[in-house]
Parts: sequence; C-alpha cells; structure tokens
Amino acid sequence: MNALSPVGAAARILAALGWPVLIGFLVTTAVMWGLIAWVAWRRTGTFAEHAPHDAGGGLGWVVVGGFVIPGIVFAALFVATVGVMRVFPMDHVAARARPIIRITGHQWWWEVEYLSDDLQKRFTTANEIHIPVGRPIEIELLSADVIHSLWAPRLHGKVDLVPGLVNHIRIQADAPGMYLGGCAEFCGLQHAKMRFVVVAESKDAYDKWLEHQREPAPMPNDPAALHGKSLFMSGACPMCHTVRGTEALATVGPNLTHFGSRATVAAGWLPNELAAVHAWVVNAQAIKPGAQMPALTMFSGSELHDLVAYLEALK
Repeated sequence: MNALSPVGAAARILAALGWPVLIGFLVTTAVMWGLIAWVAWRRTGTFAEHAPHDAGGGLGWVVVGGFVIPGIVFAALFVATVGVMRVFPMDHVAARARPIIRITGHQWWWEVEYLSDDLQKRFTTANEIHIPVGRPIEIELLSADVIHSLWAPRLHGKVDLVPGLVNHIRIQADAPGMYLGGCAEFCGLQHAKMRFVVVAESKDAYDKWLEHQREPAPMPNDPAALHGKSLFMSGACPMCHTVRGTEALATVGPNLTHFGSRATVAAGWLPNELAAVHAWVVNAQAIKPGAQMPALTMFSGSELHDLVAYLEALK
C-alpha cells in the first residue's frame, strides 16, 4: 500500500509530486521542533534585562514566517498539483477507450465484471482484479449503494464510485505481482474491511486465467464436496450467490463460480484458508458486523466441513 513505491505510470506521476511534499513536510517539522526547543531552553534573563513591554520589533518574523514562506510553499504546491492534473492519465467523465472491466462497489465488497462484445465471454468475479503486465487497462466504475473510492496506491490515485454516475480509471502495472488496494472513502461500518487485490501477470498467464474464468464451475469428485454441493443448493446460499453451471443464479452477493481459486475471502480481509472460510460461513457477522452475509449456524460440524470442501473445490 506504499504510494511512494510506484509500479504504474499514474502512480509514478503522483509519487513524483509526493516525494518533494513529504521531504518538505519533514524539513519544516524539524525546523519547527528546533525552534520550539530553542524557545524552551534559551536563557530568559531577568526583568532588569528585558526590553519594555511596549517595545517594538518582531513583526518581521511574523510577516516572513506567517505569510511569505507559507505563501511561497502553497503557491509552489498549487502549481505542481495543477501540472500533475494536466498530465495525469485519468478521465472522470469519459473513458478514452472502451472499458474491458466494470467494477461495482457494494457495502462492503467489490464486484468485478470482465466485459466483451461476445456475451458468452463475459463473466463476474469479486475482490480480485486481474490485468496483463505493461498494458493500460480501462475500467468503468459504478456504485450499487453509497459513495466508495477505488485506490490501489502503487498503481493509481483514488477515484470515486458515485451512485448514479459512471466514472473511469486507467491502470497499468509495469511489473508482475499482487498489489493491494481498498476503499478510500468512508462508506459505512465495515469501510476499513473493504479491500481488493490487483493481480498483474504476463499476457499468457492472463489469457489462460480469462479462459478458465469463463468456464462453468467444476463438478466436484470428492464425496465430501459432493455432499457440500447438495447442502449449498438446498440451503440459503443460492438466494444470494451465483455458481455458473448450477441452479444458483442470484446476484445479491459475490459470484462464487471459481471461489476456490481466489486468494482471500471477506473482501480481502481473510486468507482463503479452511479455518477462515469455516469462520466466515458460520458467523460472518462476528467478522464483519453489518455485512449482508447472514450467520449460518444451522449446519452441524460435518455438514460445515462438507460445505466448505465444496466451496474450496470451486477452482
């Protein structure tokens, strides 16, 4: 999440502005603490040595320190910021190219839809944004409820997702890796736990991932996972989630078609591990109070084990 360690074109522009601001702030802080220390420890003398209370002087310090120096600093920052805004590779009003990804912010998770003219090639995932390395990617931003803000600090600046408004962002990663991001606009109780990850990979790996994501959910061959599938389909799960290739077609919650291949659960808050998935399924409210995922305490221990086995088999 280090915005001063950029791996994308937009993030480098912001870092080029951020480094001088940070260094200037640190220098100013050091000078101010030095002045405070000097005032605290200097010899104050006696009443006899003091100038009369109505003596003049000192006004120059007020003018220079209170007006001239801050004025120069703020003017320089304003000019630099305007210059960055003129060249910043982002357009809030209209995309410069057709978007290939549509991201919708929900309280409190991210819906990620990969677009295509061929409707058969469209698919939806959640909380992970896969992109090819070295290629600018146009993304359309929407909100399903309140104002959110998409921010992957090492790739780009913050862009708001506003109800009723379509925004756009162009991101690019110059090196493969997993880059963390999150919501940067307070959006409710679990704002701090609304995270995502951008996975930048080679073109071949990206194309292979795309083709796999377009496939329906695999049929489990493990007895426990098969039992878990029947529990999933007969319970409340299909009322909120989609698993392509099955009767589960709801869109209230994240698409689970390839849930087992994702790195995290609970919008990036927990690793996709057995213990974490067990805890999330049983009582999501204990992890993210206010989330729409209800507590599913009706399952026995063995049933929960089988249900999680099915979810983990969705790869």
